[in-house]
Amino acid sequence: MPYGINETMGQYSELFMLLAAGTYTIAFIAFAWDLAKSSRALRAIDLKAAQASEAAKAQDGSRIPVAAGVGERAASAEGSRADAGTHLGGPAGRAERPSSSTTKASSAGAGGVITADADMRYSSERRAPARVAVALTILGALIHAAGVVTRALGAGRVPWGNMYEFLTTGAFVAVAVFLLVLVRRDLRFLGTFVVGLAIIMLVAASVAYWTPVGHLVPALQSYWLIIHVSIAVLSSALFTLTFAMSALQLVQSHRQKTAAAGGADKLGFMRLVPSALSLENLSYRINAIAFIGWTFTLMFGAIWAEKAWGRFWGWDTKEVWTFVIWVVYAGYLHARATRGWTGTRAAWLSIVGYLCVVFNFTIVNQFFNGLHSYSGL
Repeated sequence: MPYGINETMGQYSELFMLLAAGTYTIAFIAFAWDLAKSSRALRAIDLKAAQASEAAKAQDGSRIPVAAGVGERAASAEGSRADAGTHLGGPAGRAERPSSSTTKASSAGAGGVITADADMRYSSERRAPARVAVALTILGALIHAAGVVTRALGAGRVPWGNMYEFLTTGAFVAVAVFLLVLVRRDLRFLGTFVVGLAIIMLVAASVAYWTPVGHLVPALQSYWLIIHVSIAVLSSALFTLTFAMSALQLVQSHRQKTAAAGGADKLGFMRLVPSALSLENLSYRINAIAFIGWTFTLMFGAIWAEKAWGRFWGWDTKEVWTFVIWVVYAGYLHARATRGWTGTRAAWLSIVGYLCVVFNFTIVNQFFNGLHSYSGL
């Protein structure tokens, strides 16, 4: 493709990236609006429930016993049966467990807002801001995809040959994975985190790591670039999701401990987030999948190194940190599965693993010289 056309496609790509960042910003605001609006609605529900409880207690306290002895015991037993029928949803005299639909309905309030359940399934609730935010995220992802494709057409290759291209492509894959997971799980509470990280990545790519369209160095002109880097990008996108979940797990765990101690709930929007245990379980499963991908990243990188430089391993800084990331996540999976490292310790280890990923793709690429110095800076 002639250079002029390449340059034009590169300019189109930058325009699409700018439009995608703007769309993501509006989606981020919509996700934040949903959390704030839902939090106010849930507080209103709690207030009404508390008022109703106080009124019921006052009414019960004003009642005068009509009989004593056997009559009083009979009235008490009848009242207990009535309460069982009322609170447990079963016929009088038989205590039954409330169904999941009954539980969800009881937690629903104005506008149909309910709290997230442990399975993170969608319910019949209608949260307009969340639906708008998801629609805007889809629109932003489509524009973002156009930016990635035009960059690839302008460069005449896969668009991840330098830091700028890796960040822009990585941000797209992170958002795309988030949208794909939304098909099966209600993870809209992660929207502010995932979309926010995508915005940060796009801004960093444009401000700090911008690189004009150009050809690859000879070592990267291989089909192994597609195999090795594509798996690394996908694994990093999954690690991004688990990082957000682990951060929310820490907040939710602190909130649950505060509530158990009788403290005030100052984070009402966290009621839209599943319990700390549910977040930990899902994060563990996704980390296990991402770890398999990272293992293949390490293996295929070694094979590519042998073809490019004649050795599988050379203790290059990039190679070392790729292995460090593998060790951290291997330790996380092993500690949680066999050593009982659950709760906040597991969450912190997952966060440390993601910080190593960020360090590997920013600090190592920019400040450490080596055979992998392809940042384009």
